[in-house]
Amino acid sequence: MLVMWVSAVSAADAPASLPAPPSGIDIGAVMQSIGIRAADQPVRLRQGWRRPRTILLAADLEDQRAALEGVASGVRFVVVNSATPASVVAEADAAIGLCSPELLQNAVHLQWIQWLGAGVERCVQVPSVREQRLLVTNMQRAFGPSIAEHVLGLMLVLSRHLNTYITEQQRAHWADDSKDVPLMEDLEGRTLLVVGLGGIGTEVAQRAHALGMRVIATRASGRTGPDFVSYVGLPDELFKLAQDADFVVNCLPLTPQTTGLYNRAFFAMMKPSAYFLSVGRGRSTVTADLIGALTAHLIAGAALDVTDPEPLPADNPLWHMPNVVITPHVAANSPMADEIIRALVRENVRRYAAGEPMLSVVDVERGY
Repeated sequence: MLVMWVSAVSAADAPASLPAPPSGIDIGAVMQSIGIRAADQPVRLRQGWRRPRTILLAADLEDQRAALEGVASGVRFVVVNSATPASVVAEADAAIGLCSPELLQNAVHLQWIQWLGAGVERCVQVPSVREQRLLVTNMQRAFGPSIAEHVLGLMLVLSRHLNTYITEQQRAHWADDSKDVPLMEDLEGRTLLVVGLGGIGTEVAQRAHALGMRVIATRASGRTGPDFVSYVGLPDELFKLAQDADFVVNCLPLTPQTTGLYNRAFFAMMKPSAYFLSVGRGRSTVTADLIGALTAHLIAGAALDVTDPEPLPADNPLWHMPNVVITPHVAANSPMADEIIRALVRENVRRYAAGEPMLSVVDVERGY
């Protein structure tokens, strides 16, 4: 019998492929610089662990096989496709970039899944992940620096109204009259609310603070935060903090608690001069409510790298709103992020084969 299914991480979750292996990257320095965490205990202490014999790879990881073999000698790496025998899947100890009900039903010896995106909702929602108590690791914090730069770019587009000037450029119109374009706004002195002070949120906050912004934030794990964040609140303080923000940036993972969080009631709490940005997950925002808030001028504008649905249909009104900037879930698509991903995959394969503490372990119950 042949295995006729492949479920890899989508292009929206991670770069389409992992290019050639990195040369000379210091994984220890990367861990320290962006806060990648190792588990408290070595993986060899997990029930069911054994030195892996077979690890399954998503189809777009074919060019990584040699590099992975170099850090885990004796391990067989199999790229899954429609011709992969079910017997090979059944004996696999781990899977990289693969997580689906079909995979878990057939991979009866599977112990570890390495997800190639930061958001793991597609994987942890598979019942077998919880039922079999699988170890799941992801790319949490790996995309932080690249996405944070994207956020700053979007903030500048909104505050400096660059999208308007680009449109005027295409018309060959020298728009130097205040009647033609809205008044410029400065970021310095403005208040940024980071919703979700995790890996991405912390990187956003640090850069915004460097530009002279006052940064406030929410996080589920407690009120502690870095010095460049002036106040850290709990999730139930979101609406109160939103009233004071000039920019609100969604950096949250998708969980039952965050689904539909940004709705009509939330946008009504924001200042009419404030902007909403989202680089977390599209389903955290009620799209119809966002459109309504923009149409009614409850908020000044929005910048979205994630939408619901995704891709955004061509007839959605957001495409044609002058105060909206949309990028197609590409905030993490950069050479730096690619290099970090490749290095983390190799390091986690090395650690798993050696029984060492794993990096970026997902709390499956919490969903991130």
